[in-house]
Amino acid sequence: MALASDKELQQLRNRFRDLAEKSFQQNMFTFTPFLGLSEQDLFWQMEKELRYASYQFWGGDADTDRKVLRFGSPEELGYEEPFAVSCVHIHPLMEKFADELSHRDFLGALMNLGIDRGTLGDIRVGNKEAYLFCLENVASFICDNLFQVKHTRVQCDVLVKMADLPREEPVSITVQVASERIDTVLAKVYNQSRGNVLDWFRAGKVYVDGRLCENNSRLLKVGEAVNARGYGKFLYQGVRYETRKGKLSVLVDVYR
Repeated sequence: MALASDKELQQLRNRFRDLAEKSFQQNMFTFTPFLGLSEQDLFWQMEKELRYASYQFWGGDADTDRKVLRFGSPEELGYEEPFAVSCVHIHPLMEKFADELSHRDFLGALMNLGIDRGTLGDIRVGNKEAYLFCLENVASFICDNLFQVKHTRVQCDVLVKMADLPREEPVSITVQVASERIDTVLAKVYNQSRGNVLDWFRAGKVYVDGRLCENNSRLLKVGEAVNARGYGKFLYQGVRYETRKGKLSVLVDVYR
C-alpha cells in the first residue's frame, strides 16, 4: 500500500507505537500486516523510539520485499510464536493453453476477490505460475475462491513445506563504473541515464536494505540489497578489480 496522506502516516506511526507497547507491557508477540518498502521505512524512522520492544521482520523467505513486523522476542518472552505466513502455489489447470501471466495479472485477480493488500506479501512469478506469500488466515480463502487469472483457469495449493519453494536465483553481472556511488551503479545496472536515476531518488523509489535512500552519492557496501521500485532489485557484491583506465569493475547479483 502506498502511503498517500499525512493522516495515513500518523495512523501507521500510532499503530507501531501501540503494537510495541502492547508487546512490552503484556509480554506477548504482536504483529503488523504485510508492509511495503515505504511502510517499513516509516518504522526505521521510528526505530530509536521503539527499540525498547524487540522486533523482527519476515516475509516468508529471506529475499522478500514485503514483510510482516513482529514485536517481541523468544529470548525475552520465554516462548516462540511463529510468523503466520503461508505460501500459495498458483498454477494453471492446463499449462498448454495458459496465458503468459505477469505479476500485475496475479495481483489483479487477487484484488478482485476483495482481499486486503496487507494480507498479501510478495508474488513470485514463474513460467505461467506464481508463488504467493500471504497471511495464513487468507490462504484457504484464496485456494477456495481463486479459479482464474486473466483468461487462464488456475488451481491453488498451500505449500506444506517452505523447503518446496523454488529458489529465486539472481543473475550475476559485472559492470564498469567510475565509483561505488549508488546512482552510478544503478545507472549501469539498469542502463539508465544519470538524469533518470536522479529522478528515482527525487520520487523516493530507491531503497537500501529496506530503508529509503535519498542520498544519490552514497557509497555502496558489500552485501547491501538495492531496490529501485518499478525497475528491479540487486545485491551489491563489491569491486572485483580496477581497469587500466581507472574504472572499477563491480559485481552485482540482479533479480529479474
